[in-house]
Amino acid sequence: MKMIRVLVVDDSPSVRELLAHILGADPALQVVGCAPDGAQGLEMALRLRPDVITMDLQMPNMDGYEATRRIMQACPTPVVVVSGAGSHAEVEAGFHAIEAGALVLVRRPPGPAHPEYAESARALVRTVKSMAEVRVVRRWNGSATTARPPAPAPARRPAPRRLVVLGASTGGPAVLRDILAELGPAFPLPVVMVQHIAPGFTAGLAEWLGQASGFPVSVAAHGQQLMPGHGYLAPEGSQLEVTRSLEAALVEGVPEHGMRPAVAHLFRSLPPELRSAAVAVLLTGMGKDGAEELKRLRDDGAVTIVQDRGSAAVYGMPGEALRLGAAMLVLEPARIGKALHTIANQPEGGLSVLGL
Repeated sequence: MKMIRVLVVDDSPSVRELLAHILGADPALQVVGCAPDGAQGLEMALRLRPDVITMDLQMPNMDGYEATRRIMQACPTPVVVVSGAGSHAEVEAGFHAIEAGALVLVRRPPGPAHPEYAESARALVRTVKSMAEVRVVRRWNGSATTARPPAPAPARRPAPRRLVVLGASTGGPAVLRDILAELGPAFPLPVVMVQHIAPGFTAGLAEWLGQASGFPVSVAAHGQQLMPGHGYLAPEGSQLEVTRSLEAALVEGVPEHGMRPAVAHLFRSLPPELRSAAVAVLLTGMGKDGAEELKRLRDDGAVTIVQDRGSAAVYGMPGEALRLGAAMLVLEPARIGKALHTIANQPEGGLSVLGL
């Protein structure tokens, strides 16, 4: 079994010791170094070439954002931001690190005496192991090409579009930002989103998405009317549904694909009269969440889009959708946003322009 080599970057000696203990206790992980600030973290990343880096945010000499940015330029490596999430500033800094190329934001485990220590330690280990499978690349100035699966789109008269639904997992926050930035506040449809994220960060994600994209985003509430030109993020711990009257409905539900909220549940919840009036988008992420449901939406007349391989941090979810023939378009994030704008503002002509 190949060992997963991990570099820990944190300015607190006690936190470095805690993370090294948690990660080093797993037989599949090897902590190859601990750095007290971002500058040394960058140097050790270049020298040691770890498989995964855990990154603190607030550090002297070079903070976690700058260290992540430079690592992704010099030696692209999966970066897991380990945050205390104790303040608004720290949550905001975590999403800036994701802008710089970090893959995921997780909560720092408490000390061993805390009742949540064991579960949070297991969650950290799971995350580090799964991120080791992600191949990250330099793609700051890259552009992706449009592709299309060989199966033709269903031949039916396009219906006026009434909503957009999106699903994302690993690498998703920055992708959602890029898509929403193309829409503008006058976008004529509501945008409903499921993003897999660690507990405690959903409200911060909604705020960051709104600020970074210029498109207003909030966490969905039960019974809330879904309004045009606004984004709604599924809250943690609930499954999000959309009713025929375009209201959000929160149900406890069971986890699907290990997730609650799950993309599959949102996509499947669309009532018959909304399915042909929807645009559904599946983005970067591990596993298969939402892929089968995207295929069903396509069969029912929805416009379906998946992210292209070159821009995706992980191609599990969109790749499975492609395998099933679920996608009508395969696009990079900014072009997804432009396509949504065209479809929403010119329902029939827009589809013609897109070749659908």
